[in-house]
Amino acid sequence: IDEEHDIVYRDMPSVTTTPVVPAQAPDGSDFHRDVDPNSVLLFRYSALTFNGHRIHYDQPFCTTTEGYAGLVVHGPLLATLLMDLLRRQVPDAWVKTFEFRAMAPVFDIHRFSVHGQDLGKGAFRLWIRRDDGALAMDATATIET
Repeated sequence: IDEEHDIVYRDMPSVTTTPVVPAQAPDGSDFHRDVDPNSVLLFRYSALTFNGHRIHYDQPFCTTTEGYAGLVVHGPLLATLLMDLLRRQVPDAWVKTFEFRAMAPVFDIHRFSVHGQDLGKGAFRLWIRRDDGALAMDATATIET
């Protein structure tokens, strides 16, 4: 397995900063699943991955101190859900490549959906669509059957 991380942490925007409008997710998909995130899921994923960052499980800290709308759904959890969707769609396949990019945050206060599109020849596009239609994560995968 080759793994590369390019993680970008940004400063909190100032009051005068114009919010960036995220791109919209594609309209259609070949397969999808709805997800209703909750604090228990986020706490358990934090424990499983030894992630002690309070924005994933401490709601008062997250909304009051950090200024987020709700608990932040982990980027790696979103990627895991994308891989799980692909595994459910093609259970006997071997994943050869998987690349993803987080595009916009996802919070526990809204449902989101996980989508996949078969591009042919073992290639797939996968994405996370927020409840407002925004593209939260975009990914590609190739498989071998």
